[in-house]
Amino acid sequence: MTNDTTTTVQAYADIDGLATYYEATGDGPPLVLLHGGMCPIETWGGLVPHLAGSFRVFTPERRGHGRTADPGTITYEAMAADTVTFLEDTVSEAAGLVGWSDGATVALLVALWRPDLVERLVYVGQPVNHSGLAPEVAATLDRISPEALPPPLRPLYQAVSPDGPEHFDVVFAKVSKLWGTDTAMALDELEALTPPTLLAAADHDLVTVEHLLAMQRVIPNAQLAVVPGADHGFPMQHPDLLAALVLRFLS
Repeated sequence: MTNDTTTTVQAYADIDGLATYYEATGDGPPLVLLHGGMCPIETWGGLVPHLAGSFRVFTPERRGHGRTADPGTITYEAMAADTVTFLEDTVSEAAGLVGWSDGATVALLVALWRPDLVERLVYVGQPVNHSGLAPEVAATLDRISPEALPPPLRPLYQAVSPDGPEHFDVVFAKVSKLWGTDTAMALDELEALTPPTLLAAADHDLVTVEHLLAMQRVIPNAQLAVVPGADHGFPMQHPDLLAALVLRFLS
């Protein structure tokens, strides 16, 4: 896979015995993109070309996602621990982190646990806990189904998963359980977040703007950006807008 000027490396990292697929594109300081729940790295396809001219962009696929097998346990804590190992062993230095949706929760945990590995954090479209969910989202959490996902996600999974096409529903059951279970994290825990942080969301996202403002007030060095006329899928639908925010913040 290439863009106009840069070749993409496609490889697997050994993370505690789990062959974790990733791609790396571009040259410059390392930047790691952490995808959303049930998303393969194809969902970053519109964003990477905008960033690869300034950064070495790493796009790992977490456990049970894309080309990385489901080892059994899928929790935010396990995925964050995997990401720490990926940063230590594959990226091999502190990096910028961009996390979207579930990837934002993973990135936040990494930044809290290991701030020495995170230069800057971009946290996109995710509440810290269920109190920050948009009311229409909170009302449907107990009955979410695979049919509620963007239509491309099932065929994308089925095309590449080492666990086979029928395993989609198994992973969905695990991931949707994460979505339906409130985290134990309180807003005041964000006072310990030391990397400079950009909070970004759409104005019709699954997280409320009020919640993001509350997060911004607590995080010691935080900025907030709200993308108008967009929804939770804006990193896929408007990657140029997210890229502009990321590049400005990281510069």
